Amino acid sequence: MANPFSEFALILGLSAIAGAVAVRLRQPLLVAYILVGILVGPALFGLVGAHDQIDLLAQVGVTVLLFVVGLKLDLHHVRHIGPVALATGLGQLAFTILFGFILTLVLGKDWLTALYIAVALTFSSTIIIVKLLSDKRELDSLHGRIAVGFLIVQDIAVVVAMMAMSAMRGADDAAVAEVALDLLGRIAGAAALIFVLMRYVLPRVVDTLARSQELLLIFAIAWGTALAALGEHMGFSKEAGAFLAGFSLASTAYREMISARLTSLRDFLLLFFFIDLGAKLDFSTLGGEIVPSIVLALFVLIGNPLIVMAIMGYMGYRKRTGFLAGLTVAQISEFSIIFVAMGISLGHVGMEALGLTTLVGLITITLSTYMILYSQPLYERLVPWLGAFERKRPFRELAVEREKHRHDHADAIVIGLGRYGSRLAHKLTESGIDVLGVDFDPEVVRAMRRHGLTVLYGDGESPDFIDTLPLDQVPWVVSTVPDTQTNRALLDALEQRGYRGQVAVVTHEQGEARALRVGDHVHLLYPYTDAADFAALDLAARIASAELEREKETS
Repeated sequence: MANPFSEFALILGLSAIAGAVAVRLRQPLLVAYILVGILVGPALFGLVGAHDQIDLLAQVGVTVLLFVVGLKLDLHHVRHIGPVALATGLGQLAFTILFGFILTLVLGKDWLTALYIAVALTFSSTIIIVKLLSDKRELDSLHGRIAVGFLIVQDIAVVVAMMAMSAMRGADDAAVAEVALDLLGRIAGAAALIFVLMRYVLPRVVDTLARSQELLLIFAIAWGTALAALGEHMGFSKEAGAFLAGFSLASTAYREMISARLTSLRDFLLLFFFIDLGAKLDFSTLGGEIVPSIVLALFVLIGNPLIVMAIMGYMGYRKRTGFLAGLTVAQISEFSIIFVAMGISLGHVGMEALGLTTLVGLITITLSTYMILYSQPLYERLVPWLGAFERKRPFRELAVEREKHRHDHADAIVIGLGRYGSRLAHKLTESGIDVLGVDFDPEVVRAMRRHGLTVLYGDGESPDFIDTLPLDQVPWVVSTVPDTQTNRALLDALEQRGYRGQVAVVTHEQGEARALRVGDHVHLLYPYTDAADFAALDLAARIASAELEREKETS
């Protein structure tokens, strides 16, 4: 096929079909895109010859990806990364690099290739993890916030690693001290330039351009690609330059709008990066990488979660919190592949390193996706062996454990104090209802207690915790967690406990009654429908009142 436009049409069509299959299998799209690249590349059917065009789009896609990452990393978030996120992120990085380096050496790789692969094994996919946690509505949970915290630590680390490796370009025989000093000097120069631009130049420029959203978007892309090119010229990498370009705009008032507009463009352009990657895979060298890829994939799937659980257990978190957070690092990311690809462009490693990293990525991303999606059943199966990852007294979570005295009476127990649950609990309290709140996030418990609400710390779907609640005296139990599996577990626990009161369950789906096996004592709450009905009644009353006023004025 000689026509590049026809080749692009073929690529997009195959990507849409493969993507639909991946969504059906609940897999990230990048797995499907790599497979499309293998399919159309010279390794199989050789359907595409427009490699230069695809490579250019792939480079722009990586630039936009790093730009968006930098854009979301404003100084406020950097200052407020919690100690557990920082300790867990750095601890996991150190563990994976050290043991990954040793393991890769044992597998027969040279030291520089082993270093690249070991560093690549440390990075987890922020995009994939945030999407999975968001789909499960766990992004605001305790383990979700901790996971996002140490993913930010990883994002910072990947840029530093790219800068460090790019500083080694042509410096194989130079002293380590010289390379380090050269790197520090260039980082200091880049930091000074970015500071001046952020403080005195970019806010005024962005304010002027923001009068047109289209122009602001064009400026953002131009700024990202310009600093990417400048970063490469200064001896860093395009990726590091693009990250700094995004970071320089992260403190502006328009960061969310720019990020939202760029997200779809990023996803589209990254399609070509993964297709280009799949097309370049050399299957003649991959045959010898199958065993090493399986060994390293098992290391990532098992070793990374274990070190996260060990650190979080030592810091005073329960084994369940550590386990759920640990699953989020059981894969490598698109950054890992980009990092090794950068090593090839610098002449540090060969294509076999990229092939090995890609195989590890395909294995870990595929398996870890299902591990996160089915984290609760997996935890229930493994919990007898997880006791070593919890202190006898998990003080950080026990600090907000329920009070020593039992709450012998309440009119309603509200389980789940997110935005909807906390609002519901406060409104019930204002109406004279004695509410007892339940949540397993210590920060939420503290915040609700500061607002005068009686709150217990605990897991509302745990039968052991349900047994501690004063259910004999409480006529209503309300779950505001919009998750069918969680609510099914709660209803089963209440049934085993012999609870005879009324239960209200929040859901966003009209067909949940059958899945929850709802009986006469279980009531479904539909927040969106109820809000619309209330708003319609309120507006109807206001419109009728206005009509009466007009009739009085005319009569």
